[in-house]
Parts: sequence; C-alpha cells; structure tokens
Amino acid sequence: MKKFARATVAAVTVLGLGIPGIVGASANVNSSGPSSTTTVRETVHHDTDIDNHNNLGVSATTSQSANTGSANSSGNTTAGGATSGSASNAKSVAATVAVDNSSSMGVMPADDGMGVNNVTSSGPNSTTTVTSHHSVDTDIDNHNTINVSTSTSQNASSGSANVSGNTTGESATSGNASNSSSDTFVLTVTN
Repeated sequence: MKKFARATVAAVTVLGLGIPGIVGASANVNSSGPSSTTTVRETVHHDTDIDNHNNLGVSATTSQSANTGSANSSGNTTAGGATSGSASNAKSVAATVAVDNSSSMGVMPADDGMGVNNVTSSGPNSTTTVTSHHSVDTDIDNHNTINVSTSTSQNASSGSANVSGNTTGESATSGNASNSSSDTFVLTVTN
C-alpha cells in the first residue's frame, strides 16, 4: 500500500504598494511512511505597479501702464515752471516647484529569500520533491508634463509740460515714466 503525503505551501501574491518584504512560506514534513510520495511546492510572486503622473504649470501675466499727468502754465503775467510728476511700475515673480517621485522606489517589496522547507524523514522506496519558485514583476511609469507661460505688457508715457501765453515764461519739465519686469522659474522633477 502506498501512502501519499503532500505539503503544499500556499502561493503568496503581493499586489500594490507599501509591502516591506515577504518572507517565503515554510513547510515541515516530519515523517513519511514507506513507498510514499511527499511534494512541497513554494510559489512567491511580487507584483508592483507604480504610476506617477505629474502636471506642473506656472503662469505669470502682467499688464502695466505708467503715465504722468500734464502740467500747464498759461495765460499769466508771470508764469512759474510747469513740472510733470514721475510714474513707475515694477514686477517681480519668483516660483520654485519641486516634485520628487524617488520615494516610490522604496515601496517595492524586498525578496527576503525562500522559505525553509524541511522533510526530516522519508520511508524506504519514498519519493520526495521540493520545488520553489520566486518571481518579481515591477512596472514603474513616470509621466511628466511641464508648462511655463509668461506674458508681460508694459506701457510708460510721460505727460506734457507746457508754459505758454504768458508775459514772462519759465521752463517746463516733463517727468519720468518707467517699467520694470522680472520672472524667475525653477521647476525640478526627480523620478
């Protein structure tokens, strides 16, 4: 009469993220009788799928206008000077954006080796088979889209300064008008 002893190690499948490591399962067969068949199968499969989708967008739009008013001195016996005031605009934009996906590599499971499978005693004319299969399937996809847009419209005009129609006239001075613009963008993506 043949006796059949079978120990099957449960298949372990890991799906997803955050698994620190899977140790292979273990089986112990202490004794099998004469003319018996003992089979131990161990299967461990690590399946990791990581998708990083990064969409970065930076936009700066500025419309600036600087105008000085007009200064007039007219129709007087004695005229004083006419001076137009100054006008000024300034713009400064600084943006720093950083995306770091490198930590997603740390969530992949570590293969901690095969389990310990022991068959300590087999009877005469017995067959003992121990098989172990480990596999790791890792898929990492990084998709990065970066858009930077800047638009600046600036206008600066100085007003008029007039001295006219006076018996005695003095000087006329028109003021200053200025615009300034500065954009700084730093975009960093680490996969």
